[in-house]
Parts: sequence; C-alpha cells; structure tokens
Amino acid sequence: MIELAFLVAVATLVVGLVVAFGLRLLPTVRLQLVGLALLAVVLPLGVVLLSGWVMFHMGADVKILAVTVASASAAVISALLLARSIAAEIDRLRASSAALAAGDLGARAAEHGPAELAELAGSFNEMAENLAQLFDARRELVAWASHDLRTPIASLQAMLEAVEDGIANAEQYLPTMHEQVRILAQLVDDLFELARIDAGALTLELRNAELAALVESCVRGLEAEASSRHVRMEARGLDGVRARCEPDKVERVLRNLLTNALRHTPSDGSVAVVVEPGPLEVQVIVEDTGDGLSPTAAARMFDRFWRGDRARTSGEAGAGLGLAIARGLVEAQGGRIWAESRPGGGARVSFTLPATA
Repeated sequence: MIELAFLVAVATLVVGLVVAFGLRLLPTVRLQLVGLALLAVVLPLGVVLLSGWVMFHMGADVKILAVTVASASAAVISALLLARSIAAEIDRLRASSAALAAGDLGARAAEHGPAELAELAGSFNEMAENLAQLFDARRELVAWASHDLRTPIASLQAMLEAVEDGIANAEQYLPTMHEQVRILAQLVDDLFELARIDAGALTLELRNAELAALVESCVRGLEAEASSRHVRMEARGLDGVRARCEPDKVERVLRNLLTNALRHTPSDGSVAVVVEPGPLEVQVIVEDTGDGLSPTAAARMFDRFWRGDRARTSGEAGAGLGLAIARGLVEAQGGRIWAESRPGGGARVSFTLPATA
C-alpha cells in the first residue's frame, strides 16, 4: 500500500501547485492572500480526511504520516510560489524607484500584476513624469533667465565701456541705462514672485471687494497707451459685482492681461473687459480684436518664458513671465485662468474668482 500513499501524496502536491498558479491570476493581492489562506486550510483538511479513510481501511500509521507530510509540503510550496510572484513585482518596482533616485528620469515601472501593485506602479510612473517635467522646466527657466539677463547686462557693459573710452558722454546714455536697470529689476522681481508662488509662500489677504474700481483703475492706467495706438478700450458688466480676492493681486493680473491684449491689437481695434457674475464664481474676460490665438499659443501662453512668434520679434515683449505669474496669482486665490480665440476674431483670456458668500 506504499504505492497508494505515494500516489495520494503526489496528487496532493500537484493539486497544491495547480491551485497556487491559479491564485497568481487573481486580480488583487488581497484575493491572492485570501486564496492562499483557504488553500492552507482546505488542502490539509482534505488530506486528513483522506488519511482517516486510509487509516480506517489500511491501519498503517506510516501511510498517514506520508500523506500528511505531502499535504503540508504542498501548502508550503504553494505559499512560497505565490510569495515569489508578489515579491518579483515588488522588486521590479523597487528597481525602478532606485533608478529614479539615482538620476535616471526615464525610469518607469511595468504596470501589470495584482491591482494594488499595478496601481502603485501607475502612481510611481506619474510621479516620475512630473519629476521629469519639473527638471525640464528648471532647465528651461535657467536657460531663459540667463538669456534675458544677459541682454541688458551686455547693453549696460557696452555703454559703460563707451563712456570709459571717451566715445560718448555719460549723460547721453543715462536714460538708456536707467531703462536697462529697470528691465533687470523687473525680471528679478518676477523671478522672485514665481519662486514664492512655487514654494507656496505667497501671502494673500482675501476679502470681499468691488471689481468695478479695480477694472476702471486698470483701464484708466492704460488709456494713454491705448490712445497712442489708436485702440479703443471699454469695460462692461461692472455694476455691483463683488468677489472674494486680494485686490492688489487681481489688479496686477488684469493689468498684465490688458497690456498683453494692447500689444497684439492693431490700430483701430478694441480691447474690452467684461465681468460676468455667477452663483459660485465671477468670471473676468479680457478680449481683443487682434490676430487671435493658435492652438499652441492657447495651450502654452501661461508657461513661463514662453513667447509667441510675434512677441519674440516685436521688440517690446517682456521676459515671458507675466502670464505665468498671472496664472499663479489667480490659482492662489482659488480661481482658474485660460485662453481661447474669439469666434469673431481676436483673443479672449478669462479668469475666475470666488464669488462672495
């Protein structure tokens, strides 16, 4: 009867292995562990019952011991195989995280296996992608900042050398030097403002404010420039509209948007500020009758240091930080900002602010 006992032991081992491989196909680690627990209980119990039957008919303790050892071995081997499968997925994720920590920004984890591990791998890949974008943005920031700082510094250096060599009088270059220093100071201030926004260190004192005074102040401040460009400016929908915001920051955003709209509006065109109140938020719209926006411009115009082709060649563009700062200021106040082309031609930039309670 040794043959029968051996046959039972082998059958038990085969069943355990088959079930273990089947457990690997379950979609979650939780289900795999539950299945393993059931296997560890059901398989030995079944074998014990079989052993009882053998004992009842054969009366051989050795056979009972052999069958019991086989069932226990099958449970242990099944558990080891399942644990190895789960550990392999974790090791692959650990290898990807180690590669990312070592500086390989292209490291990604395979998104397969049990649902929890696949979800963890997906979160890891999303984090890695965000890190790669952050490093790209930092490289771009350094490159553009270096470029925009170099231009006024080179101009100042050339003028100082001309004065030192007696080629020109200092008084001749003083206005230009003042302008170049102003450009440098503005760029440094913008970079500092962006750093504060990125670090979450921007201090805001939100309060309920009338938007009419803010809009009218910005429009009046740019009327002279608009008149010199033969561009008409107007504001609509201001009566009694209130929002929860910091007025100084909103005024800075609006002035930036109006300046940008004026820059891209031809003579005899118009720029308008439209305020549309809503139950939860107030929408402020700046629209112009310029050339409109390409899909690329609409998607990227709030990226720092990005400037469209016309702005790059117009000779009057800034460092390309104004709209990025505007987005940061609006989002810090709980709003949204976006750009689109107007159906009738021109561009439309809109931002929202929380409505007063």
